Amino acid sequence: MSITDEIAALRELDVPALVARYEQEFGKRPRVKHKAFLWKRIAWRVQERQLGGLSDLAKRRLEKLIAEIKLPIEDQQRSVSGKLTGAGLSAMPSAGTTLTRVWRGREIRATAVDGGFECDGVLYKSLSAVAKAVTGAHWNGRLFFGLTARNDRRSKESTT
Repeated sequence: MSITDEIAALRELDVPALVARYEQEFGKRPRVKHKAFLWKRIAWRVQERQLGGLSDLAKRRLEKLIAEIKLPIEDQQRSVSGKLTGAGLSAMPSAGTTLTRVWRGREIRATAVDGGFECDGVLYKSLSAVAKAVTGAHWNGRLFFGLTARNDRRSKESTT
């Protein structure tokens, strides 16, 4: 069967059949069970198997390039409102950084430590866990502490 025919046949499979084929090709269950994702990954593997993957030289060059990547890590700066600005918006706080938020008249302080965040002497795995412990409701921790902005109509209407 040609590669083209095999890939066309993959497009016709339902999700359970694609999952089974994924397990056959990769030797493990897929993390995602989305039809388009599955058939693309399997199609890639079919092409790699029949046409050959990257050469050893290309793999070594990629590893070297990856090792040379230097990502800029700038100090996080706080604005007067206490929200992070600049480069700090996209990165998680480094160990030692303390995030504050006033919620219902109470100042909430979460300090980044290795393995999570410490708040009121308790270690939490994530900012969302801190926010849930404080509020009793599920919150996006980054949103709760002002590390990210809400991107919906309500926030746009409140700023105009």
